[in-house]
Amino acid sequence: MAELNTKDGILDDERLHGFHRKLTLFSAGGAFLDGYDLAVIGVALPFLTQHFHLSTVMQSWTVGSVLIGNMVGMLIFGFLTDKLGRRSMYVIDLVAFVVFAALTAVSTQFWELLLFRFLLGVGIGADYTISPALVAEFNPAARRGARVGSLTLWFFVGGLLSYVLGIGLAPFGTIAWRIMLAFGALLALVVLILRSRIPESPRWLRSKHRDDEADKVLEHLTRVATDVAPMVIDNSNHVLLPSDRRLRTLFGRIAFVSAFWFAWDVMYYGVSLFAPSIVKAAGHGSVLMADFAGASLSIVSIIGTVVCIYVLVDKVGRRPLLIFGFLGLAIPLLVLASIHNPSISLLVLLLDLGVLIGNLGPGVLPWIYATDLFPTKVRALGTGVGAFVGRIGGLLGVFLFPNLVEHLGVAHATFLFVGVGIVGSIIAFIWAPETKGRSLESLEAGLGDNG
Repeated sequence: MAELNTKDGILDDERLHGFHRKLTLFSAGGAFLDGYDLAVIGVALPFLTQHFHLSTVMQSWTVGSVLIGNMVGMLIFGFLTDKLGRRSMYVIDLVAFVVFAALTAVSTQFWELLLFRFLLGVGIGADYTISPALVAEFNPAARRGARVGSLTLWFFVGGLLSYVLGIGLAPFGTIAWRIMLAFGALLALVVLILRSRIPESPRWLRSKHRDDEADKVLEHLTRVATDVAPMVIDNSNHVLLPSDRRLRTLFGRIAFVSAFWFAWDVMYYGVSLFAPSIVKAAGHGSVLMADFAGASLSIVSIIGTVVCIYVLVDKVGRRPLLIFGFLGLAIPLLVLASIHNPSISLLVLLLDLGVLIGNLGPGVLPWIYATDLFPTKVRALGTGVGAFVGRIGGLLGVFLFPNLVEHLGVAHATFLFVGVGIVGSIIAFIWAPETKGRSLESLEAGLGDNG
């Protein structure tokens, strides 16, 4: 298999940079909606608790239903995206955003809320596999990390918007949660329209031996003949038998991505989705203070992500950011866990510091590592498997953490995340490869050796 020349290859053509930016922006729209729809339920939870008279267990299910839907969408659409193509799934999943976000906003029964949040989660999970694959397969190696990582940035921007709306809609009382959820449907409709003209991935087309179609896509984008600088993709049909080194290496990559994604989601979702409720309890019931605390987490997440994608990930590399990011997140949480009844300001400061450092590495790297390490034929499915395992971690954080807080207090419950952060750092130190600056073709070729 020859390697795509990232200097002369047609996907690295200077004339495509505008398209690369447009594709990344439209894909980021899905990540933005992911962040908004996942975070908005935490913002709306105090209003929902009042409206539906939710117990602690019911609150966990309200938050967790969308994560369960994520897991279904990640596996089903990961498989369909590799089998049927990136483009069709890229549009279809936005339909789920529009329909089910709107239905959630008009729910009148608790079971309706759970059902529609679950189905919305399916659409969100689908986008976790589709958008990163499409962005990675169109972008050259030198920019791939930053472009794929930028999806995470917009995820946090979406989360921040949910907190801003929560603050702005607080005077509306119990109807505020309906406005918040309905707004997600309106945003999704805009992104759906924007995405409708994005073409199919040429790399995916070539992996399916549809070379003529791949050439037509490239000719349409560049307005030049593709025989000047052809893409060369491995078109051989590898039969990955149990004894095949490629299969063993692929399973190793899936295990690595899944393990560190699991560790990150335990920490991030457990802390961030319940941060407003934790701060509300510490602030004697102040919803506004809770929303400001949640917004601060989104702001520091954005700062960390911007530094990671525009300064570090394609220069320093993936491996050191993963190792030290987990440690940097665990240390402030260890300090927090060691303090009895911390003040609100100290509580928010330590949470913000941990999340800031975490997003200099592990918060950004799941999508980047997944699209780097999995070959074109199974890139979306591999990403879906990693994200699926990560969501198991997210559910663990969502369902376990609030109950630990209720019975043990914030300090003791936080030790759970300290331990997970240390384990995540060990996993990265032992297992994480460096993929900075390598083309997707060279990384796929590495399946045949120790890569």
